[in-house]
Amino acid sequence: MLKTLLKATVFAATLAVSVGAFHAPAFADTVYNRGSAAEPESLDPHKTSTIYEADILRDLFQGLVMQDAKANVVPGAAESWTVSDDGTVYTFKLRKDGVWSDGSPVTAEDFVYSFRRLEDPATGAEYASMLYPIKGAEDVNTKKGKLEDMGVKAIDDHTLEITLNAPTPYFLEMLTHQANYPVNKASIEKLGADWIKPGKLVSNGAYTLAEWVPNDHIKLVKNPKFWDADTVKLDTVNYITTEDRSSAMKRFEAGELDSYNDLPTEQLADLKAKFGDKIHIGPYLGTFYFAIKTDKAPWDNVELRNAISMAIDRDFLAEKVWQNSMLPAYSMVPPGIEGYTPSMAKFADMAQIDREDEATKILSKLGYGPDKPLKMQIRYNTSENNKNTAVAIQEQLKPLGVDVSLINTDTKTHYAFLEQKGDYDLARAGWIADYKDPETFLGISRAASGNNYSRYNSPKFEEAMNKAAADGGQPEKRMKDLADAEQIMIDDVGNIPLLYYSYKDIVSPKLHGFVDNVMDVHPSRFISKD
Repeated sequence: MLKTLLKATVFAATLAVSVGAFHAPAFADTVYNRGSAAEPESLDPHKTSTIYEADILRDLFQGLVMQDAKANVVPGAAESWTVSDDGTVYTFKLRKDGVWSDGSPVTAEDFVYSFRRLEDPATGAEYASMLYPIKGAEDVNTKKGKLEDMGVKAIDDHTLEITLNAPTPYFLEMLTHQANYPVNKASIEKLGADWIKPGKLVSNGAYTLAEWVPNDHIKLVKNPKFWDADTVKLDTVNYITTEDRSSAMKRFEAGELDSYNDLPTEQLADLKAKFGDKIHIGPYLGTFYFAIKTDKAPWDNVELRNAISMAIDRDFLAEKVWQNSMLPAYSMVPPGIEGYTPSMAKFADMAQIDREDEATKILSKLGYGPDKPLKMQIRYNTSENNKNTAVAIQEQLKPLGVDVSLINTDTKTHYAFLEQKGDYDLARAGWIADYKDPETFLGISRAASGNNYSRYNSPKFEEAMNKAAADGGQPEKRMKDLADAEQIMIDDVGNIPLLYYSYKDIVSPKLHGFVDNVMDVHPSRFISKD
Protein backbone atom coordinates (compact mmCIF):
# COMPACT_ATOMS: atom_id res chain seq x y z
CA MET A 1 0.00 0.00 0.00
CA LEU A 2 2.26 1.39 -0.82
CA LYS A 3 1.83 11.09 -1.28
CA THR A 4 2.74 16.73 -1.29
CA LEU A 5 4.43 17.39 2.02
CA LEU A 6 4.01 20.53 4.08
CA LYS A 7 7.24 22.28 4.99
CA ALA A 8 8.43 22.23 8.59
CA THR A 9 8.92 25.98 8.60
CA VAL A 10 5.21 26.52 8.10
CA PHE A 11 4.61 24.74 11.35
CA ALA A 12 7.44 26.19 13.42
CA ALA A 13 5.09 28.17 15.59
CA THR A 14 2.75 25.21 15.99
CA LEU A 15 5.66 22.99 16.95
CA ALA A 16 6.76 25.33 19.72
CA VAL A 17 3.32 25.21 21.27
CA SER A 18 2.28 21.66 20.55
CA VAL A 19 5.23 19.35 21.09
CA GLY A 20 4.71 19.40 24.83
CA ALA A 21 0.99 20.05 24.69
CA PHE A 22 -0.19 17.07 22.68
CA HIS A 23 1.14 14.66 25.29
CA ALA A 24 -0.69 16.42 28.11
CA PRO A 25 -3.92 18.04 26.91
CA ALA A 26 -5.37 20.89 28.93
CA PHE A 27 -8.72 19.15 29.31
CA ALA A 28 -9.65 15.62 30.31
CA ASP A 29 -9.78 14.41 26.73
CA THR A 30 -9.14 10.79 25.85
CA VAL A 31 -5.91 10.84 23.84
CA TYR A 32 -4.48 7.97 21.79
CA ASN A 33 -0.78 8.42 21.02
CA ARG A 34 -0.42 6.17 18.02
CA GLY A 35 3.11 5.42 16.86
CA SER A 36 3.79 5.26 13.13
CA ALA A 37 6.93 3.92 11.46
CA ALA A 38 6.96 6.53 8.68
CA GLU A 39 5.88 10.03 7.75
CA PRO A 40 3.05 10.35 5.20
CA GLU A 41 3.90 12.21 2.02
CA SER A 42 0.41 13.57 1.54
CA LEU A 43 -3.06 13.46 3.06
CA ASP A 44 -4.74 13.77 -0.31
CA PRO A 45 -6.43 10.35 -0.72
CA HIS A 46 -5.78 10.40 -4.46
CA LYS A 47 -2.04 10.99 -4.05
CA THR A 48 -1.07 8.36 -1.51
CA SER A 49 0.07 4.76 -1.71
CA THR A 50 1.41 3.46 1.62
CA ILE A 51 -0.11 1.95 4.75
CA TYR A 52 1.26 4.84 6.82
CA GLU A 53 -1.03 7.21 4.98
CA ALA A 54 -3.88 4.70 4.87
CA ASP A 55 -4.11 4.52 8.67
CA ILE A 56 -4.48 8.29 8.98
CA LEU A 57 -6.84 8.68 6.03
CA ARG A 58 -9.04 5.90 7.40
CA ASP A 59 -9.65 8.16 10.40
CA LEU A 60 -10.17 11.35 8.40
CA PHE A 61 -12.36 10.06 5.57
CA GLN A 62 -15.03 7.48 4.90
CA GLY A 63 -15.73 5.73 1.62
CA LEU A 64 -19.02 4.25 0.47
CA VAL A 65 -18.14 1.23 2.60
CA MET A 66 -15.53 0.82 5.32
CA GLN A 67 -13.75 -1.77 7.42
CA ASP A 68 -14.75 -2.48 10.99
CA ALA A 69 -12.41 -3.46 13.83
CA LYS A 70 -12.05 -6.97 12.34
CA ALA A 71 -11.44 -5.63 8.81
CA ASN A 72 -14.86 -6.79 7.63
CA VAL A 73 -16.73 -4.67 5.08
CA VAL A 74 -19.57 -2.66 6.64
CA PRO A 75 -21.64 0.34 5.50
CA GLY A 76 -19.82 3.67 5.43
CA ALA A 77 -21.02 6.82 3.70
CA ALA A 78 -23.57 4.55 2.03
CA GLU A 79 -26.07 2.95 4.39
CA SER A 80 -27.07 0.25 1.88
CA TRP A 81 -26.56 -0.99 -1.67
CA THR A 82 -27.96 -3.40 -4.23
CA VAL A 83 -26.28 -5.31 -7.05
CA SER A 84 -27.84 -6.19 -10.39
CA ASP A 85 -28.41 -9.85 -11.24
CA ASP A 86 -25.48 -9.87 -13.65
CA GLY A 87 -23.14 -8.39 -11.01
CA THR A 88 -22.21 -5.30 -13.02
CA VAL A 89 -24.38 -2.49 -11.61
CA TYR A 90 -24.07 -1.35 -7.98
CA THR A 91 -26.59 1.13 -6.60
CA PHE A 92 -25.59 2.82 -3.33
CA LYS A 93 -27.94 4.72 -1.03
CA LEU A 94 -26.04 7.43 0.83
CA ARG A 95 -26.86 8.41 4.40
CA LYS A 96 -29.08 11.44 4.63
CA ASP A 97 -27.27 12.45 7.83
CA GLY A 98 -23.84 12.22 6.21
CA VAL A 99 -22.11 15.60 6.14
CA TRP A 100 -18.65 17.04 5.58
CA SER A 101 -16.78 18.48 8.53
CA ASP A 102 -17.86 21.97 7.37
CA GLY A 103 -21.50 20.93 7.70
CA SER A 104 -22.32 20.62 3.99
CA PRO A 105 -24.02 17.38 2.88
CA VAL A 106 -22.10 14.45 1.41
CA THR A 107 -23.83 13.72 -1.89
CA ALA A 108 -23.64 11.24 -4.74
CA GLU A 109 -22.08 13.99 -6.86
CA ASP A 110 -19.17 14.13 -4.40
CA PHE A 111 -18.36 10.54 -5.29
CA VAL A 112 -18.79 11.16 -9.01
CA TYR A 113 -16.34 14.07 -8.73
CA SER A 114 -13.90 12.06 -6.62
CA PHE A 115 -13.85 8.96 -8.83
CA ARG A 116 -13.38 11.15 -11.90
CA ARG A 117 -10.55 13.02 -10.16
CA LEU A 118 -8.81 9.74 -9.36
CA GLU A 119 -8.92 8.72 -13.03
CA ASP A 120 -8.09 12.14 -14.45
CA PRO A 121 -4.51 11.86 -15.82
CA ALA A 122 -3.86 15.38 -14.51
CA THR A 123 -4.17 14.07 -10.94
CA GLY A 124 -1.32 11.61 -11.40
CA ALA A 125 -2.87 9.12 -8.98
CA GLU A 126 -0.76 6.07 -8.15
CA TYR A 127 -3.95 4.07 -7.70
CA ALA A 128 -5.84 5.17 -10.81
CA SER A 129 -5.74 1.63 -12.20
CA MET A 130 -7.63 0.38 -9.16
CA LEU A 131 -10.88 1.71 -10.64
CA TYR A 132 -10.31 0.15 -14.06
CA PRO A 133 -13.12 -2.37 -13.37
CA ILE A 134 -15.52 0.60 -13.69
CA LYS A 135 -16.83 1.11 -17.20
CA GLY A 136 -14.85 3.76 -19.04
CA ALA A 137 -12.34 4.37 -16.21
CA GLU A 138 -9.30 3.00 -18.03
CA ASP A 139 -10.16 4.98 -21.16
CA VAL A 140 -10.31 8.17 -19.11
CA ASN A 141 -7.02 7.47 -17.36
CA THR A 142 -5.24 6.63 -20.62
CA LYS A 143 -6.65 9.73 -22.36
CA LYS A 144 -8.90 7.72 -24.67
CA GLY A 145 -12.22 8.71 -23.13
CA LYS A 146 -14.10 11.53 -21.43
CA LEU A 147 -14.65 11.91 -17.69
CA GLU A 148 -18.41 12.09 -18.15
CA ASP A 149 -18.40 8.69 -19.90
CA MET A 150 -17.23 6.85 -16.78
CA GLY A 151 -19.75 4.42 -15.35
CA VAL A 152 -20.37 6.54 -12.23
CA LYS A 153 -23.68 8.38 -12.08
CA ALA A 154 -25.58 10.39 -9.47
CA ILE A 155 -29.24 9.37 -9.77
CA ASP A 156 -30.14 11.94 -7.11
CA ASP A 157 -28.39 13.52 -4.11
CA HIS A 158 -28.37 10.27 -2.17
CA THR A 159 -28.27 7.61 -4.90
CA LEU A 160 -25.07 6.62 -6.69
CA GLU A 161 -24.95 4.13 -9.55
CA ILE A 162 -21.68 2.45 -10.58
CA THR A 163 -21.48 0.27 -13.69
CA LEU A 164 -18.63 -2.24 -14.09
CA ASN A 165 -17.15 -3.82 -17.18
CA ALA A 166 -17.69 -7.29 -15.74
CA PRO A 167 -18.54 -8.89 -12.38
CA THR A 168 -15.74 -8.02 -9.95
CA PRO A 169 -15.82 -10.15 -6.78
CA TYR A 170 -13.59 -7.84 -4.76
CA PHE A 171 -15.27 -4.58 -5.78
CA LEU A 172 -16.98 -3.79 -2.48
CA GLU A 173 -13.88 -4.50 -0.42
CA MET A 174 -11.82 -2.46 -2.88
CA LEU A 175 -13.97 0.56 -2.07
CA THR A 176 -12.61 0.56 1.49
CA HIS A 177 -9.24 1.70 0.10
CA GLN A 178 -8.25 5.34 0.62
CA ALA A 179 -7.99 6.02 -3.12
CA ASN A 180 -11.76 5.61 -3.28
CA TYR A 181 -12.61 8.08 -0.50
CA PRO A 182 -14.58 11.18 -1.43
CA VAL A 183 -12.85 14.56 -1.47
CA ASN A 184 -14.53 17.95 -1.12
CA LYS A 185 -14.78 19.66 -4.49
CA ALA A 186 -15.52 23.14 -3.13
CA SER A 187 -12.51 23.04 -0.83
CA ILE A 188 -10.13 21.84 -3.56
CA GLU A 189 -11.36 24.43 -6.07
CA LYS A 190 -11.04 27.23 -3.51
CA LEU A 191 -7.71 26.30 -1.91
CA GLY A 192 -5.85 24.25 -4.51
CA ALA A 193 -2.97 22.26 -2.99
CA ASP A 194 -3.54 23.95 0.38
CA TRP A 195 -6.80 22.07 0.92
CA ILE A 196 -4.98 19.35 2.92
CA LYS A 197 -3.51 21.75 5.50
CA PRO A 198 -4.57 21.63 9.16
CA GLY A 199 -7.62 23.77 9.82
CA LYS A 200 -8.49 23.73 6.11
CA LEU A 201 -8.96 20.07 5.29
CA VAL A 202 -12.65 19.24 4.91
CA SER A 203 -13.27 15.54 5.49
CA ASN A 204 -16.21 13.23 6.17
CA GLY A 205 -14.72 10.77 8.66
CA ALA A 206 -14.70 10.38 12.42
CA TYR A 207 -11.83 12.87 12.86
CA THR A 208 -10.56 16.15 11.46
CA LEU A 209 -7.00 17.37 10.97
CA ALA A 210 -5.84 19.77 13.70
CA GLU A 211 -2.03 19.78 13.38
CA TRP A 212 0.74 18.41 11.18
CA VAL A 213 4.27 18.92 12.42
CA PRO A 214 6.46 17.07 9.89
CA ASN A 215 8.55 14.23 11.31
CA ASP A 216 6.95 14.73 14.71
CA HIS A 217 3.20 14.22 14.85
CA ILE A 218 -0.15 14.59 13.14
CA LYS A 219 -2.99 15.49 15.47
CA LEU A 220 -6.57 14.45 14.70
CA VAL A 221 -9.55 15.55 16.77
CA LYS A 222 -13.01 14.06 16.98
CA ASN A 223 -15.39 15.33 14.30
CA PRO A 224 -18.66 16.33 16.03
CA LYS A 225 -20.45 16.38 12.68
CA PHE A 226 -19.63 12.73 11.87
CA TRP A 227 -22.89 10.79 11.45
CA ASP A 228 -21.91 8.28 14.15
CA ALA A 229 -20.00 10.65 16.44
CA ASP A 230 -21.81 9.43 19.57
CA THR A 231 -20.00 6.07 19.34
CA VAL A 232 -16.51 7.56 18.85
CA LYS A 233 -14.68 7.23 22.16
CA LEU A 234 -11.32 8.90 21.50
CA ASP A 235 -11.23 12.71 21.53
CA THR A 236 -7.73 13.01 20.06
CA VAL A 237 -5.50 10.73 18.01
CA ASN A 238 -1.84 11.70 17.64
CA TYR A 239 0.04 9.88 14.91
CA ILE A 240 3.63 10.11 16.14
CA THR A 241 6.33 9.43 13.57
CA THR A 242 9.20 7.27 14.84
CA GLU A 243 11.14 5.56 12.05
CA ASP A 244 13.72 4.12 14.44
CA ARG A 245 12.07 0.95 15.78
CA SER A 246 14.34 0.72 18.83
CA SER A 247 13.50 4.29 19.81
CA ALA A 248 9.82 3.46 19.40
CA MET A 249 10.16 0.61 21.91
CA LYS A 250 11.70 3.00 24.45
CA ARG A 251 8.93 5.52 23.86
CA PHE A 252 6.33 2.80 24.34
CA GLU A 253 7.96 1.67 27.58
CA ALA A 254 8.01 5.29 28.79
CA GLY A 255 4.30 5.63 28.05
CA GLU A 256 4.79 8.13 25.23
CA LEU A 257 3.21 5.72 22.72
CA ASP A 258 0.09 3.62 23.25
CA SER A 259 0.84 1.43 20.22
CA TYR A 260 3.37 1.07 17.42
CA ASN A 261 3.02 -0.72 14.10
CA ASP A 262 6.38 -2.49 13.81
CA LEU A 263 9.12 -4.13 15.90
CA PRO A 264 12.92 -4.30 15.64
CA THR A 265 13.15 -8.03 14.90
CA GLU A 266 16.71 -8.43 16.18
CA GLN A 267 15.27 -7.63 19.63
CA LEU A 268 12.20 -9.83 19.28
CA ALA A 269 13.08 -12.42 21.92
CA ASP A 270 13.88 -9.73 24.49
CA LEU A 271 10.76 -7.75 23.59
CA LYS A 272 8.55 -10.80 24.08
CA ALA A 273 10.16 -11.47 27.46
CA LYS A 274 9.78 -7.84 28.54
CA PHE A 275 6.34 -6.97 27.17
CA GLY A 276 4.57 -10.34 27.06
CA ASP A 277 1.10 -10.20 25.54
CA LYS A 278 1.55 -6.54 24.62
CA ILE A 279 3.40 -7.93 21.59
CA HIS A 280 0.98 -8.89 18.83
CA ILE A 281 2.34 -11.08 16.01
CA GLY A 282 0.24 -12.98 13.49
CA PRO A 283 -0.41 -13.69 9.80
CA TYR A 284 -0.57 -10.56 7.69
CA LEU A 285 -1.69 -10.51 4.07
CA GLY A 286 1.42 -8.97 2.59
CA THR A 287 4.65 -9.65 0.70
CA PHE A 288 8.11 -8.15 1.25
CA TYR A 289 9.82 -8.02 -2.14
CA PHE A 290 12.53 -6.38 -4.20
CA ALA A 291 11.51 -4.38 -7.23
CA ILE A 292 14.04 -4.90 -10.01
CA LYS A 293 14.54 -2.50 -12.93
CA THR A 294 13.41 -4.71 -15.80
CA ASP A 295 13.75 -1.97 -18.43
CA LYS A 296 17.42 -1.21 -17.71
CA ALA A 297 20.55 -3.13 -18.76
CA PRO A 298 21.75 -5.52 -17.50
CA TRP A 299 18.53 -6.14 -15.51
CA ASP A 300 16.49 -6.46 -18.69
CA ASN A 301 18.00 -9.96 -18.95
CA VAL A 302 15.58 -12.46 -17.36
CA GLU A 303 18.38 -15.00 -16.80
CA LEU A 304 20.32 -12.48 -14.71
CA ARG A 305 17.23 -11.53 -12.72
CA ASN A 306 16.53 -15.19 -12.07
CA ALA A 307 20.12 -15.86 -10.95
CA ILE A 308 19.97 -13.09 -8.35
CA SER A 309 16.55 -14.23 -7.11
CA MET A 310 17.72 -17.84 -6.91
CA ALA A 311 20.87 -16.98 -4.97
CA ILE A 312 19.10 -15.15 -2.14
CA ASP A 313 18.70 -17.42 0.89
CA ARG A 314 15.17 -16.65 2.02
CA ASP A 315 15.26 -19.21 4.84
CA PHE A 316 18.20 -17.35 6.40
CA LEU A 317 16.38 -14.03 6.06
CA ALA A 318 13.24 -15.41 7.70
CA GLU A 319 14.96 -17.32 10.52
CA LYS A 320 17.99 -15.20 11.36
CA VAL A 321 17.26 -11.65 10.22
CA TRP A 322 13.54 -11.61 10.99
CA GLN A 323 13.64 -14.08 13.90
CA ASN A 324 10.90 -16.27 12.40
CA SER A 325 8.46 -13.36 12.35
CA MET A 326 8.28 -13.72 8.54
CA LEU A 327 8.08 -16.69 6.16
CA PRO A 328 10.18 -17.37 3.02
CA ALA A 329 8.31 -16.23 -0.12
CA TYR A 330 8.48 -17.61 -3.64
CA SER A 331 5.27 -16.03 -4.96
CA MET A 332 3.92 -12.49 -5.02
CA VAL A 333 0.54 -13.58 -3.67
CA PRO A 334 0.87 -14.79 -0.07
CA PRO A 335 -1.01 -17.85 1.21
CA GLY A 336 -4.32 -17.33 2.95
CA ILE A 337 -6.64 -16.09 0.19
CA GLU A 338 -9.61 -18.42 -0.02
CA GLY A 339 -9.83 -20.38 -3.29
CA TYR A 340 -6.38 -19.37 -4.53
CA THR A 341 -3.13 -21.34 -4.77
CA PRO A 342 -0.11 -19.05 -5.30
CA SER A 343 2.21 -19.77 -8.25
CA MET A 344 5.75 -20.40 -7.04
CA ALA A 345 9.21 -19.81 -8.51
CA LYS A 346 10.44 -22.98 -10.18
CA PHE A 347 13.45 -23.21 -7.84
CA ALA A 348 11.33 -23.11 -4.68
CA ASP A 349 11.85 -26.81 -3.95
CA MET A 350 15.59 -26.81 -4.67
CA ALA A 351 18.12 -26.96 -1.83
CA GLN A 352 19.79 -23.58 -1.26
CA ILE A 353 23.23 -24.92 -2.19
CA ASP A 354 21.86 -26.17 -5.51
CA ARG A 355 20.26 -22.79 -6.17
CA GLU A 356 23.56 -21.05 -5.55
CA ASP A 357 25.38 -23.46 -7.88
CA GLU A 358 22.85 -22.82 -10.63
CA ALA A 359 23.02 -19.05 -10.06
CA THR A 360 26.83 -19.18 -10.29
CA LYS A 361 26.59 -21.01 -13.64
CA ILE A 362 24.22 -18.38 -15.02
CA LEU A 363 26.40 -15.50 -13.82
CA SER A 364 29.50 -17.16 -15.33
CA LYS A 365 27.68 -17.67 -18.63
CA LEU A 366 26.82 -13.97 -18.66
CA GLY A 367 30.44 -13.04 -17.98
CA TYR A 368 30.31 -12.32 -14.24
CA GLY A 369 32.29 -13.82 -11.39
CA PRO A 370 34.75 -12.97 -8.58
CA ASP A 371 37.30 -11.74 -11.16
CA LYS A 372 34.70 -9.67 -12.99
CA PRO A 373 32.07 -8.75 -10.41
CA LEU A 374 28.53 -7.71 -11.23
CA LYS A 375 27.88 -4.26 -9.75
CA MET A 376 24.46 -4.13 -8.07
CA GLN A 377 22.80 -1.43 -6.01
CA ILE A 378 20.09 -2.08 -3.42
CA ARG A 379 17.95 0.81 -2.20
CA TYR A 380 15.93 0.50 0.99
CA ASN A 381 13.89 2.72 3.27
CA THR A 382 14.92 3.47 6.84
CA SER A 383 14.36 0.56 9.22
CA GLU A 384 16.72 -1.64 11.18
CA ASN A 385 14.89 -4.63 9.70
CA ASN A 386 15.31 -3.42 6.12
CA LYS A 387 18.98 -2.60 6.70
CA ASN A 388 19.69 -6.02 8.19
CA THR A 389 17.94 -7.68 5.24
CA ALA A 390 19.95 -5.71 2.68
CA VAL A 391 23.24 -6.38 4.48
CA ALA A 392 22.48 -10.12 4.68
CA ILE A 393 21.79 -10.24 0.93
CA GLN A 394 24.94 -8.26 0.26
CA GLU A 395 26.93 -10.94 2.12
CA GLN A 396 25.07 -13.82 0.44
CA LEU A 397 25.81 -12.56 -3.08
CA LYS A 398 29.44 -11.58 -2.52
CA PRO A 399 30.91 -15.12 -2.97
CA LEU A 400 29.11 -15.37 -6.32
CA GLY A 401 30.94 -12.34 -7.66
CA VAL A 402 28.20 -9.80 -7.06
CA ASP A 403 29.40 -6.48 -5.62
CA VAL A 404 26.43 -4.99 -3.79
CA SER A 405 26.26 -1.37 -2.66
CA LEU A 406 23.51 -0.07 -0.38
CA ILE A 407 21.58 3.21 -0.45
CA ASN A 408 19.25 4.18 2.39
CA THR A 409 16.70 7.01 2.52
CA ASP A 410 13.68 7.76 4.70
CA THR A 411 10.44 6.08 3.72
CA LYS A 412 8.68 8.96 1.97
CA THR A 413 11.79 9.81 -0.05
CA HIS A 414 12.29 6.15 -0.95
CA TYR A 415 8.80 5.61 -2.30
CA ALA A 416 8.69 9.00 -4.02
CA PHE A 417 11.89 7.98 -5.85
CA LEU A 418 10.30 4.71 -6.98
CA GLU A 419 7.06 6.34 -8.03
CA GLN A 420 8.95 8.92 -10.08
CA LYS A 421 10.67 6.05 -11.91
CA GLY A 422 14.12 6.90 -10.57
CA ASP A 423 17.22 5.06 -11.72
CA TYR A 424 18.11 2.07 -9.54
CA ASP A 425 18.91 -1.65 -9.74
CA LEU A 426 16.98 -3.33 -6.93
CA ALA A 427 14.80 -1.62 -4.35
CA ARG A 428 13.07 -2.85 -1.24
CA ALA A 429 9.30 -2.69 -1.40
CA GLY A 430 6.36 -4.25 0.35
CA TRP A 431 2.78 -4.83 -0.67
CA ILE A 432 -0.05 -5.20 1.80
CA ALA A 433 -3.40 -6.37 0.48
CA ASP A 434 -5.81 -3.57 -0.35
CA TYR A 435 -8.51 -6.25 -0.39
CA LYS A 436 -8.50 -10.01 0.14
CA ASP A 437 -8.03 -11.05 -3.48
CA PRO A 438 -4.97 -12.09 -5.57
CA GLU A 439 -5.57 -9.19 -7.96
CA THR A 440 -4.26 -6.66 -5.43
CA PHE A 441 -0.83 -8.35 -5.49
CA LEU A 442 -0.76 -8.98 -9.23
CA GLY A 443 -2.25 -5.68 -10.36
CA ILE A 444 0.85 -3.77 -9.23
CA SER A 445 2.82 -5.50 -12.02
CA ARG A 446 0.50 -4.32 -14.76
CA ALA A 447 2.04 -1.84 -17.19
CA ALA A 448 -0.51 0.84 -16.31
CA SER A 449 -0.09 0.60 -12.54
CA GLY A 450 1.52 3.55 -10.78
CA ASN A 451 2.90 1.02 -8.30
CA ASN A 452 4.77 -0.95 -10.99
CA TYR A 453 8.19 0.11 -9.71
CA SER A 454 9.96 -2.58 -11.75
CA ARG A 455 8.53 -1.23 -15.02
CA TYR A 456 7.58 -4.81 -15.83
CA ASN A 457 5.74 -4.96 -19.15
CA SER A 458 4.60 -8.33 -20.49
CA PRO A 459 1.85 -8.73 -23.12
CA LYS A 460 1.36 -12.35 -21.97
CA PHE A 461 0.85 -11.23 -18.39
CA GLU A 462 -1.55 -8.47 -19.45
CA GLU A 463 -3.54 -10.94 -21.54
CA ALA A 464 -3.83 -13.37 -18.62
CA MET A 465 -4.94 -10.58 -16.27
CA ASN A 466 -7.53 -9.35 -18.77
CA LYS A 467 -8.83 -12.90 -19.12
CA ALA A 468 -9.20 -13.18 -15.35
CA ALA A 469 -11.08 -9.88 -15.22
CA ALA A 470 -13.51 -11.10 -17.89
CA ASP A 471 -14.15 -14.26 -15.86
CA GLY A 472 -15.41 -12.35 -12.83
CA GLY A 473 -18.67 -14.29 -12.79
CA GLN A 474 -16.86 -17.66 -12.71
CA PRO A 475 -14.84 -17.72 -9.45
CA GLU A 476 -12.91 -20.97 -10.01
CA LYS A 477 -11.96 -20.10 -13.57
CA ARG A 478 -10.97 -16.61 -12.53
CA MET A 479 -8.66 -17.89 -9.80
CA LYS A 480 -6.99 -20.26 -12.27
CA ASP A 481 -6.46 -17.42 -14.73
CA LEU A 482 -4.93 -15.28 -11.99
CA ALA A 483 -2.60 -18.14 -11.03
CA ASP A 484 -1.56 -18.42 -14.70
CA ALA A 485 -0.84 -14.69 -14.75
CA GLU A 486 1.20 -14.93 -11.56
CA GLN A 487 3.27 -17.79 -12.99
CA ILE A 488 4.13 -15.68 -16.04
CA MET A 489 5.29 -12.79 -13.85
CA ILE A 490 7.23 -15.05 -11.46
CA ASP A 491 8.98 -16.85 -14.34
CA ASP A 492 9.86 -13.44 -15.82
CA VAL A 493 11.10 -12.26 -12.39
CA GLY A 494 9.05 -9.10 -12.75
CA ASN A 495 9.62 -8.69 -9.01
CA ILE A 496 11.62 -10.73 -6.49
CA PRO A 497 9.36 -11.89 -3.63
CA LEU A 498 11.41 -12.59 -0.51
CA LEU A 499 9.19 -12.90 2.55
CA TYR A 500 5.54 -13.16 3.55
CA TYR A 501 4.69 -10.64 6.23
CA SER A 502 3.40 -11.08 9.73
CA TYR A 503 1.91 -8.10 11.52
CA LYS A 504 4.13 -6.99 14.39
CA ASP A 505 2.39 -4.56 16.73
CA ILE A 506 3.00 -3.52 20.30
CA VAL A 507 -0.21 -2.46 22.06
CA SER A 508 -0.91 -1.02 25.49
CA PRO A 509 -3.49 -2.92 27.58
CA LYS A 510 -5.14 0.46 28.11
CA LEU A 511 -6.46 0.22 24.55
CA HIS A 512 -9.67 -1.65 23.80
CA GLY A 513 -11.03 -2.50 20.35
CA PHE A 514 -7.58 -3.00 18.81
CA VAL A 515 -8.49 -6.32 17.19
CA ASP A 516 -5.83 -8.46 15.49
CA ASN A 517 -6.68 -9.23 11.84
CA VAL A 518 -4.89 -10.32 8.64
CA MET A 519 -5.17 -6.81 7.18
CA ASP A 520 -3.69 -5.17 10.32
CA VAL A 521 -6.42 -2.54 10.02
CA HIS A 522 -7.33 -0.69 13.22
CA PRO A 523 -9.66 2.30 12.68
CA SER A 524 -9.38 4.67 15.64
CA ARG A 525 -13.14 5.17 15.74
CA PHE A 526 -13.56 1.61 17.11
CA ILE A 527 -10.85 1.98 19.77
CA SER A 528 -11.25 3.23 23.32
CA LYS A 529 -8.71 3.87 26.07
CA ASP A 530 -8.82 3.56 29.84
